Order: sequence, then C-alpha cells, then structure tokens
Amino acid sequence: MKIGYPCVNQSLDCTSSRTFRLASYSEERLIDIVEQNLACLHRILEYNVQHGLFFFRLSSDLVPFASHEVNQYNWQEHFKMTFRRLGNYIRNNNMRISMHPDQFVVLNSPNEQTVKNSVAELVYQGSILDLMGLDSTAKLQIHGGGAYGDKPAAIQRFAEVYHTQLPEAVKVRLCVENDDRTYSLQDCLQLHEETGMPIIFDNFHHECINNGEPMREAVQMAASTWHSERDGILMMDYSSQAPNERKGKHVQSIQEQLFHDFLTETEGLDMDIMLEIKDKEESALKAIELARSLGRVLV
Repeated sequence: MKIGYPCVNQSLDCTSSRTFRLASYSEERLIDIVEQNLACLHRILEYNVQHGLFFFRLSSDLVPFASHEVNQYNWQEHFKMTFRRLGNYIRNNNMRISMHPDQFVVLNSPNEQTVKNSVAELVYQGSILDLMGLDSTAKLQIHGGGAYGDKPAAIQRFAEVYHTQLPEAVKVRLCVENDDRTYSLQDCLQLHEETGMPIIFDNFHHECINNGEPMREAVQMAASTWHSERDGILMMDYSSQAPNERKGKHVQSIQEQLFHDFLTETEGLDMDIMLEIKDKEESALKAIELARSLGRVLV
C-alpha cells in the first residue's frame, strides 16, 4: 500500500500550480512559470520520498493553458529533459502518480465544444505522464459527468466518446471515479462494462450515494476492475464528512479512528490510498503511521 495526497504541499514555500491570466499570456511567461512549477514539483517529490509518502497526484496546472488554443508553444520539446528527470526520480523511488482533470472535463456532455475541450485536456495531462516515461499504472481519473435527465443515454454517450474520440495513450490511463451525487459505484461498473476503464473507488462518495453495498464489498467490486499488469493495484480516494458542514464536504484533518476502522475493515485488500483531506501532507503523515502500525505498509 502506498499513501499520498493531492497536488499541494503546505510545508514547502513553493507551489507546482502557479498560473497567470489568459489576457497576459506570452511564451516567455509560460516558460518562466513552467520552470518554477517543475522545480517545485521536484522538491515536493523529494519531501514525499523522505517521509514515506509514495503516492502523489500531480497538479493539472503544471503547464498553464496547455490545452487552450492560445498555447501554440512546443513546451513538450522545451521541457522534455526536465520531465524525463522527474520521471526517472519517480520510478527510481517506486512512487505512484496520478492526475485528476478539473470538473470541466465532461465526456458525456451534450455540448460538442465541451467534449472537444475535455478531450484536449485529457490529451495534455496524459502527455505529462508520457513525457515522464511512466507506465500505464499512472492514471488519469475523471467523473462520469452529468445525467442530463437520462442517465442510460448519458452513459452510452460517454462510451461513444471514449471509443471514438480518445487516443489510445489516454484510454490506457483513464479511470472513472464514483461521485457523491450522480454516478454511484454501480453506475461506474456499467461504464466499466462499456469501456473497460478501471474504477477509482472513493469511500466518502460511496457513503454519500450507494446501492447498499457494504464498504469492504464495494472496495472489492472496484478492485476487480483493475488488471494488475496494465493498471497496477486499485487506486482509491479516502476522506470523511466535515462535522457540521453540508453533506459531502471533506474534513479538514484526518479522523484517525475512522481511518483506522477503514484499514481494519479492508484488511487483506491491496490498494493505494489518496487522502482528499484539506491539510494535505499533515494528515498523510498521520495516515502512514497508522497504516504502519497495522502492518499495511512496509516499515
């Protein structure tokens, strides 16, 4: 088991998500910002290795406006060696990497432009992982999208876009995640049947919307969609409900007893856990110690 957190390290004095306004776009500014983002990313990866956190989600903003038509610069060639060095560091330290495109990526949208933009964003993010030389166990995770008043039709529209508009380099990395409002685990299983995509399981979303599956059974169902040679072991997102907040709001800091209970309930099941908890690496450090105490990660 690997444990990690997404995108931002709050212990360091840098960010890998720097961007700028579209109105001020220039190639010089792009190059400068990407250099800073990738330098910070290397520092974050070093921090994670030093602290036993071997799962990390890259920021979607490593290359600002990468999927926007304004960006015609060949940043892939410019930063080729930097990406390769980052990938070498990741592989040499047996880290696992993922990316999670923003909510505007909706493959089953009835709006053709939205779909076109979504495909372009997935191609960009997949190319980051390709440039790093990471294998297909490094994943892109998205949600099912909208139901648009007819979920079966929306699922079929997703499958059609998947099969006809996504390049193989994206399809081999793409996963679908159960969400907290529309697409339950069962809906994602249907998408898996239509496309072959593995399911990234989110325990908190499953608590928000489900079809009565107990947690351990739900984890096993999601894990069954992963093919170890191509996909690696199950990736999942972990969080819990923030007290006295709207349903679905993520907790500020890990609730250690709840995480202990989850690890106990899933004993014997292999997975890599991304903590979607607001204090980032602070909770991840607590989680890794808990997991060690239960023998779920190597000391």
